Amino acid sequence: MSELPLSVPSRSSNRYPGLDFIRACAILWVMVYHSSLYGLLPRDNPFIAFGWMGVDLFFVLSGFLIGGQLFQPFVRGDAPDYLRFFQRRLLRTVPAFAVMLAVYFLLPSWREQSFIQPLWQFLTFTQNLFIHAGPGIAFSHAWSLCVEEQFYLVFPLIVMLGARKPSARKFALIAGGVLLFGVAVRAYAWLHYVADPTLTLDDGIDWRAYMSDIYYPTWSRLDGLLAGVVLAAVRILRPQWWKRFTVRPNWLAALGIAGVAGTAWFFDDQIAQFWPAVFGYPLLAASIALIVAAGAEPRSLLCRLPVPGAATLAAAAYSLYLSHKMVFQAVKMAGSAHGLGGAELALLAFGAAFLAGSALYLAVERPFLQLRERITVARHLPVAAPTAATP
Repeated sequence: MSELPLSVPSRSSNRYPGLDFIRACAILWVMVYHSSLYGLLPRDNPFIAFGWMGVDLFFVLSGFLIGGQLFQPFVRGDAPDYLRFFQRRLLRTVPAFAVMLAVYFLLPSWREQSFIQPLWQFLTFTQNLFIHAGPGIAFSHAWSLCVEEQFYLVFPLIVMLGARKPSARKFALIAGGVLLFGVAVRAYAWLHYVADPTLTLDDGIDWRAYMSDIYYPTWSRLDGLLAGVVLAAVRILRPQWWKRFTVRPNWLAALGIAGVAGTAWFFDDQIAQFWPAVFGYPLLAASIALIVAAGAEPRSLLCRLPVPGAATLAAAAYSLYLSHKMVFQAVKMAGSAHGLGGAELALLAFGAAFLAGSALYLAVERPFLQLRERITVARHLPVAAPTAATP
């Protein structure tokens, strides 16, 4: 198809303001959730209790943006520059992660917990595949980065193979196969590892097995990435479908928010029973995809309403994600020693987390982002598809 999607912002801005806002909401939601694990905020608030869904927001955004970057060249009759893609991914994700990894292993007294998984699992981005869930695991939140890095490695290979004889039918079969694979894997894991009738006080659920075999592994958490990729394929490769789909973007956003709320009710808790464990993640991914679709449309309120600080928060979201749990624990310990508590301690913890995340972003992440742009210009390559301060 020769027609470019109507929803692409101007080249001068190279931004999706609506997706910046969604990304800012995602990091805040995750931070609020993790703060409750350290007693900084109450866990009994439903919004706080389901803050783990913020990670799924990141997954859908990543699938949408990375999918857009790899699909866009086909519109021009070209093939993606896979070497450039991997180079940009490495410069985007590795430097800040490497710095935090050095802090965790060279300064063990700074960790939020004493136990940490072996270094090789972090270096190979396989930590989420070997994690044994339980209280007291340092840098456990790196699991989602492992999922993303594995996606960055495998998805371009799928695109490369699918481009040999491209067809909508082949794409639909692959997408449907990934969806059904996730459903089957979660059903098997729940029935064989999670269900434990001897645990009557926990409704027959082994929560450690749930986290280790359903929540963390890549193969059971592909729904969000898949939803984002499908969304990108429609926007890039079928612009007329996209135009009809997003004709009322504010309604899409409203339906998506309602879907997320309904999914939270369906899950009832992070450690879910069989049906929500199996089908809740696709439902959540589809709901978030509606919100992301609205955020990618300039006509939506998500794009048109200025939210002070959203773009800045979105830009620093990755550094904030990597560093915030360590800061929360440090502030909790220091604050408690000085008699601080309640809202005062929570505000102090969030303020310190924002400062630490900003420092990591300014000192490490942003310089390497600038480096990758200089490399792009030096090679006379086109600028990447518009992003939302992620990929």
